[in-house]
Amino acid sequence: MLNKYPLWKNLLILFIVLLGFIYSAPNFYAPDPAIQISHDSGIVDQSALDSATFALRADGIEFIEAVIENGDALIRLEQADQQSGAQQLINLTLPDEYIVALNMAPNTPDWLESFGAGPMTYGLDLRGGVHFLMEVDMEAAVNKQLTDSVSSMRTLFREEGLRYRPPLEVDETNRIVVRFTTPETRSAAIDLMGDEFPDYLFRTAESGGEYFLYFTTSDLAMLQLQDYALQQNLTTLRSRVDELGVKEPKVQPMGNNRIIIELPGIQDTTRAKDLISAVATLQFHLVAAPGAAPGTTLEYLDPRTGAPLLIERDIIVSGENVTQAQSNFDAQTSLPQVNISLDAIGARRMNEITRVNIGRRMAIVLVETKTRTVTERDAEGELVSRSEPYVEERVISAPNIQSALPRQFRITGLQSAQEANDIALLIRSGALAAPMYFIEEYSIGPSMGQDNINRGLLSVQLGLGMVLLFMLVYYRLCGLAANIALGINLLLLVAVMSIIGGTLTLPGIAGIVLTVGMAVDANVLIFARIREELRNGTPVQKAIDGGFGRAFVTILDANITTFLVAIILYSIGTGPVRGFAVTLSIGILTSMFTAIMVTRAIINFAYGGRNVKKISIGIKMPTPEPAS
Repeated sequence: MLNKYPLWKNLLILFIVLLGFIYSAPNFYAPDPAIQISHDSGIVDQSALDSATFALRADGIEFIEAVIENGDALIRLEQADQQSGAQQLINLTLPDEYIVALNMAPNTPDWLESFGAGPMTYGLDLRGGVHFLMEVDMEAAVNKQLTDSVSSMRTLFREEGLRYRPPLEVDETNRIVVRFTTPETRSAAIDLMGDEFPDYLFRTAESGGEYFLYFTTSDLAMLQLQDYALQQNLTTLRSRVDELGVKEPKVQPMGNNRIIIELPGIQDTTRAKDLISAVATLQFHLVAAPGAAPGTTLEYLDPRTGAPLLIERDIIVSGENVTQAQSNFDAQTSLPQVNISLDAIGARRMNEITRVNIGRRMAIVLVETKTRTVTERDAEGELVSRSEPYVEERVISAPNIQSALPRQFRITGLQSAQEANDIALLIRSGALAAPMYFIEEYSIGPSMGQDNINRGLLSVQLGLGMVLLFMLVYYRLCGLAANIALGINLLLLVAVMSIIGGTLTLPGIAGIVLTVGMAVDANVLIFARIREELRNGTPVQKAIDGGFGRAFVTILDANITTFLVAIILYSIGTGPVRGFAVTLSIGILTSMFTAIMVTRAIINFAYGGRNVKKISIGIKMPTPEPAS
């Protein structure tokens, strides 16, 4: 039967439209500006939340609700302009171990979340986001390289039999200082170091019967190290941002020691700060033997007993030698663990050290450089916030060496699955070549100005309204069917963007506007074909069938070429260009579906399967000539 869809096809269209409604609906629930509070231990207690809310009330800052969810406290505010003041006030109220961050709390109803539905993210030019300006600690990068060289020098001197007076160390001016008892030994060390460390400059001195050898980094090596630290940190930060799932982030250098990070539509800003700024690395040390020489050990707490634990300063391998880290659970004990894989150099050294130290304990040290926000009152009594870096070092495990370790082994003795996940994630996303500190942090609004965005959205609404009015006046009932399909098209486009986690930007809105025009254009082609058939005296049912059938090839050709252009734009473009390409490509697919399938389903419902003499398509039906 002409112009009559089978039941399964009608049900399929209804099902797709229903899914479009469900997954686009969260975008109609605006999020609340909020303050998120977290703790270094991972859990915020009720007393801390009560202190924060009491401080807000005392300062006259109104809030909607304050709850603890998944160990973090969330305070929903009434106005966005209250966020900055509330953050500073809570920072001043709570101890340093609490992290206070700006957030946008979603308002998606529970019944929508049960379907896995959530709002799409918005770019900085529409919704804003978080802006970080970070500074790379170049002095720490140089010190780290010198410290690593000290460990290698000790090994070389030991292997070559060159005796020196401990401690072999890096002094406060970033020089490696080595003391010898004879000038001959010092000369041999100079020859050896010249071959092994060609980038270092050396200087000699004598004092009190000791022969000193000082190593410093050359200017060229210093510049190369600084460039490497900046580029390595850029690469690592991009990898960590990818772990956060942020779409179209901005991570770029500014000068020779700063990096700008902009995260559009970020929700969990606390976790973003933790993962971005954390310099987390593993260090493997032997536990010091009794009677170890002073200056050759470091003191930590034993994770087994809580008692002091002395470990050797020399590092066996560090996080730089780790090629893979994956968290899971031990099959026998069901306790969390991290499976570690080493590179060739690290594997060889680990095997050599553990093979000759079976029975001794090996300490696994986690070193993290973090940043906390400190809020104080200045001389005028105003609240002022600043970032303060601090380092956390702790032994996470100190097992006995039972056999020579291979390239792959596991770390056990961790406190929780979350700790195992975080350690694995930080190692997997790469190590920072140098610590980084937050020197600016703020939420930014629409870059083009809220007034300009409101006018842009108004122009879109007016343009869309004029198109809908034109279709209704010019094509009558068929135009109404096209308008309904156009609304469903926008619904599906928003739903797909929400499902894939797409980021909507102002250029993306331009892509949506173009999609609207293309969807209407497809219906215009179809209706023009139907009109042509009717003018030629074709019966209504055949005219409808012929209009949709013959216009399909033209519509398909036009959309395929545009879709290919959108793919090319996405592959070679960046930022705003990609935002435009994403909405355009999705819009092409949804408009093809709605213009051909949905519009025809509506017209089939109105005219299909019946003996219809005329159709409301905006033209006068031809009058049959009287029979002679």
